[in-house]
Amino acid sequence: MKEKTGKVTSPSAANAGTITLGAELTVNRLGFGAMRLTGEGVWGPPKDRAAAVAVLRRAIELGVNFIDTADSYGPNVNEELIAEALAPYPKELVIATKGGWNRPGPNQWTHDASPAHLRKAVEGSLKRLRLDRIDVYQLHVPDPVVPFDASLETLCNLQSEGKIRLVGLSNVTVEHIERARKIVPIVSVQNRYGFADREWDNVVDYCERNGIAFIPWFPLGAGTVAGKLLERIAKDRRVKPIQIALAWLLKRSPVMLPIPGTSSIAHLEENVQAASLQLTEEEYVELTGVAELVS
Repeated sequence: MKEKTGKVTSPSAANAGTITLGAELTVNRLGFGAMRLTGEGVWGPPKDRAAAVAVLRRAIELGVNFIDTADSYGPNVNEELIAEALAPYPKELVIATKGGWNRPGPNQWTHDASPAHLRKAVEGSLKRLRLDRIDVYQLHVPDPVVPFDASLETLCNLQSEGKIRLVGLSNVTVEHIERARKIVPIVSVQNRYGFADREWDNVVDYCERNGIAFIPWFPLGAGTVAGKLLERIAKDRRVKPIQIALAWLLKRSPVMLPIPGTSSIAHLEENVQAASLQLTEEEYVELTGVAELVS
């Protein structure tokens, strides 16, 4: 049995290994989700803009070369902040953004994945991020009143025009992915997922079979039973619960690309430390089994 220890190497996202998106872009398998670098309710600028800029710059120093954002974060603020902090961008940095929501106010989200909206969204993201082409553009969510195929055909056209390099999806089913792949190659899928939040296990398995990156969000979603188990294992390993949750994700599948977000440099460094944390097989199995106990 592998010795349980909380000791890990110096924080580096590179310790998680790499994943290649669409046989074109290789990134370290622990990224950064920038959504929290906004105001309350994912609305407006962060309370401390200088601190938010510092977090982004520290992420790059820690080997993070995949950053996830969206035009709806702020709205617009998040993309502008990334450009302010990091442009001109390091050559190896991949920025993935998303479109498909409108934002009437704090904590308010309304669907709009119409062709006209998506085209305007891509143009806006290009300007705010100071890019000539977006490396990965994701449909943020299927629109219940807009044909899914129409949304994907728009992204396919924007790719043909050179404004998008690679296309991804978010908040989708296997059926959505299969439909989308008939229109345009899909390199990534971003759904809510964690060791005790396994609704999308079948999507993870599909992505692994087809070489599609799976980007989990909300990795600490857990009920009471799961939370207690996570805390016990973390205490035993002398690490943080989030580090155990991230280590489980990295072990779950080679196509997993977690993007833990934070507005704190200290928490960022803790998250990146998880890239080199190896769970024992017993710990992994125990964490995997708890999902059956969580409603």
